[in-house]
Amino acid sequence: MECSNGHPHLSSLLSCFLLLLMFFTPPAAAAARKLAVLVQEQPLVLNYHNGPLLKGNITLNLLWYGRFSPAQRSIVLDFLQSLNSPRAPAPSVSSWWRTTEYYKGGPSALSVGKQVLDADCSMGKLLKRPQMPSLAAKAGSGPRSGGATINVILTSADVAVDGFCMNRCGTHASSPAGVGSKGRSAYAWVGNSASQCPGQCAWPFHQPIYGPQTPPLVAPNGDVGVDGMIINLATVLAGTITNPFNNGYFQGSAEAPLEAVSACTGIFGKGAYPGYPGAVLVDKTTGASYNANGINGRKYLLPAMWNPRTSTCDTLV
Repeated sequence: MECSNGHPHLSSLLSCFLLLLMFFTPPAAAAARKLAVLVQEQPLVLNYHNGPLLKGNITLNLLWYGRFSPAQRSIVLDFLQSLNSPRAPAPSVSSWWRTTEYYKGGPSALSVGKQVLDADCSMGKLLKRPQMPSLAAKAGSGPRSGGATINVILTSADVAVDGFCMNRCGTHASSPAGVGSKGRSAYAWVGNSASQCPGQCAWPFHQPIYGPQTPPLVAPNGDVGVDGMIINLATVLAGTITNPFNNGYFQGSAEAPLEAVSACTGIFGKGAYPGYPGAVLVDKTTGASYNANGINGRKYLLPAMWNPRTSTCDTLV
């Protein structure tokens, strides 16, 4: 059928218009379709860089740097002991940790070893990054036969650490294992941000510094600073296990890698997006938000972890 350049009847005009829609795609629409294909989100992939991972029986030595109340230490210890405990009901802290089994090397069982209390801050309340290996060494000895050791530094709310709040809420690294030991020893650090930057390092239990100002969630253990520490402790422990020496699993630069949990930042439940942590569980009695059950009746909010089997950020709920 031809479309006349004259003045056709309405029915003829409509027929011509429909034919144009069927056989002609405007350049702008075609370009938009191509652009949509170009910006389509690619699957998140953490590549394995062939380095050693920490697997098997792993001892966590803790250095409590600064003043922590017995209640605060109990929250952290219950979390660490929940990582390998089958006693908690689903969804559990241990089921969250089992995702690390899907990385090369198999499962890892964490247990708390030595604990050192440094309430008077023997190295001062303003810590620099070069001091961290020496501070970590105070927590205990390096790797022993039959298993690995991670020394964990936990700093209280009144201790400032170089880079804390500015670009990190916690970190992990390694140092020479020490006299009589071979290789390198892994250590981790996490700070209590309650009085320094809760909007950054204790989100979503505090309104964020930037972005959408959504109402904060109620902390499951009633302590915004320590419940925030749990999120960051979970993040660095997963990173330490799967990328202990900067040649394990990560995406991007080895100097600033996206790791097992840091690649899934801000995701705690289904439907999460920037400023919204996702759909999580709420305790009917306290109104607290959580997604994982621990031992001794504890509840925790744990971040999503990248699953190498599915190349997705897995949440517990």
